[in-house]
Order: sequence, then C-alpha cells, then structure tokens
Amino acid sequence: MAITKQTYKPSSVSVPVAGNERIVKVTLQNGGITVDLTNIGCAVMSIHTPDKNGESRNIVAGFSDPLQYMVNKDYFGVVAGRYANRIDAGKFELEGNSYQLTQNNGVNHLHGGFDGLSHKVWEVSALAQNENQCGVMFSYVSKDGEEGYPGNLSVTVLYTLDEDGRLQIDYTATTDKSTPVNLTNHSYFNLTGFEEPSVLQHALKLFAGFYTEKNENNIPTGKILPVQGTGLDFRELKRIGEDIGKMVCDGGFDHNFVLDARVGLKEAALLTEDSTGRTLKVYTSKPGIQVYTGNSWDGKTTGQQGVPYQRHGAVALETQAFPDSVNHPHFPDTIVHPGSPYRSTTIFEFGISSD
Repeated sequence: MAITKQTYKPSSVSVPVAGNERIVKVTLQNGGITVDLTNIGCAVMSIHTPDKNGESRNIVAGFSDPLQYMVNKDYFGVVAGRYANRIDAGKFELEGNSYQLTQNNGVNHLHGGFDGLSHKVWEVSALAQNENQCGVMFSYVSKDGEEGYPGNLSVTVLYTLDEDGRLQIDYTATTDKSTPVNLTNHSYFNLTGFEEPSVLQHALKLFAGFYTEKNENNIPTGKILPVQGTGLDFRELKRIGEDIGKMVCDGGFDHNFVLDARVGLKEAALLTEDSTGRTLKVYTSKPGIQVYTGNSWDGKTTGQQGVPYQRHGAVALETQAFPDSVNHPHFPDTIVHPGSPYRSTTIFEFGISSD
C-alpha cells in the first residue's frame, strides 16, 4: 500500500492554467489496484485492476497528462457539478428568487456549466493511510455567482482505496445560501482495458425498476415509468448491446434510472466482462444512476491506453440525484441549505468473477 504525489508545471502543455496553480497527480496503490488522480476536475485518471490471469490494465477512459483535463470535453473521470446532468434552460426558482445558469448544452445547463467543478483546479487538502486503506482529499470553494449559482459552496471529495478492491468516494459540501447541489464522478468503464473497442458484450445489471422519462432535449417530463417491457430493463444481467439498437433517439443509452431503495447506501449496478473475468459493483447513497454509453464518441480522441475511443467504447455509471430535480417538486430534493451540509457516498468495488 502506498501514496505518491507528483507536481506538474503548467508550461508542459499548451492549456490555460494560471501560473500560481499547482497541478498534481496522486497515486493510490492497495490490494493489487492502482488509482491515479489529478486535482484538475478532481478527476480519476486511471484505474489499473487485474484480470482472471493476473494481468493488470487501465479500465477507465482518460489521459496520461493531467494537464489534458483542462480541455476534457467528454468529462473523463471528473467530479461534475455543482449540478451534474441537466437543468432545463438553466432556470430555476428558489426561495422567491429566479436564477439563470449558463447554458452550455443547447438551451440547457449541463454538468455545472462551461467552467464547472470538472474544470477547476482543486486543492489537495489531505493524504492519509493506515493498515487497510489509503486516500486523498480534494477541496474547492465555488464562489457566489459562479456559473449563475447562488452561495459560496465549499466542497470536499475524499477518495479512499481499501485492501479489498473498493474505491470509495465521499462528497461533502456546505453553503452560505440555499443552492442546488448534485455531485457525481464521471468515469467511463471498459473492463477489457479497451482491448475490445466497445462495451456491447459487457453485461449490466441495475437495481432499478423505474426510470425518469425524458423529452427530445434530454429533460425529464416528470413521469417516472417502469422499465419492464422496454429496452431499459436491466433488472437481470443483460448484454449492453442486446437492446442498445432500440435507443434510436440517443444512439445508445443515456438515461437516469431510479434506484429501488432511495435511502442509505445501496446496490446500484453490477458490470461484468466474460473474457477478462473483471467485475465492477457500484454502491451509492444517491437515488439515481445515469447510464451513458459514449454515444457521441467518434474515434478522434486517443486515451491513455493508446487507442482511439470509439462509439460505445465505455459505459459511465453516474450515481446522482435526478436530472432537473430543481424544477420537479416530486423528485428527490437537491437543495442544500446553510447549516445542513450535503453528503453522499459512492463505492466502486472491483473484483474477478469466480465462474
């Protein structure tokens, strides 16, 4: 078990980084798993895990150079926020006030705006380890008015890797004005380490019997519908490619699923891949999970594995509150108030199938 930290100079690549900002990569090693993180976007750069033959590969999409995360259009591995996913037209009402957020996804506000938490340089506020786990805490203060949000929001994200192959992410945020908050990690997984260019043969199970219906602008209609009888039914392990052709409008999966148990830490997803034996279990305290299969990837981005990222090359399993909850009173509440901190936890558990 070990933690290492490396500092990078902004001049090493041509990206917009202020000269006084320290760019770092932190490496966590424990139980045969290695996780690289950077303070740009609080991002997971790589996760190396062994397969059934003991061969280790990086199973997430990302870049080798931390500085590339400043221009990370696909949100590889980042913490998305203040509000992950979409807010309709970037508008909401709160405590008698009207707010207009930036509109960076057509007319919608997506993942915190043009320069949200995913593109900020965070502070490395703590490194810690004991006999069972090692971790790093990142922190950032989002100022009142940033991307249109009210309140000064102080955010911390703690990544902890334990000896049993679990990467736990603990999010905390406090504010001095009521404000919407919905944080998630936006890692994309390909359990072959991108040896196979798509995840269509991966099998996925979701602990979700319902999903939030959406309109042509990817905004929830407000209806919560059963997955039964649709291509969105992943209540039992099913190949991702089996029904992906039914998702004509999206060109793949890009949907919010309503998790069966909404309170406390619970199972959210299971992802498996037969040829490597690798498995991924997801647990979360959030009420929903967005499944996105890289539908817009076009092979123009080459990642850390040295291969172009093709359409359906990986799957993101984004634990979250529901999209546009601020405009749907019957959705789980996403407003954080002064004196009542935001807290959530997600765990990615990596394993090898015994079959």
